[in-house]
Amino acid sequence: MMSNRFTSRLSENDDYKRDMLIQKIEHAVGQMKLSELEALAYDMFTKGYLEDY
Repeated sequence: MMSNRFTSRLSENDDYKRDMLIQKIEHAVGQMKLSELEALAYDMFTKGYLEDY
């Protein structure tokens, strides 16, 4: 059962890291100019992260 507890802790840590990254990305996106947002949106679209551009 130790591996389940360890895996659970890793998962919680990964969730925390994911949440922190999302917060940082949201802040950075909020500071971008329109042209930068358009470039980011296009890049995300070409990589399949956005369905419609």
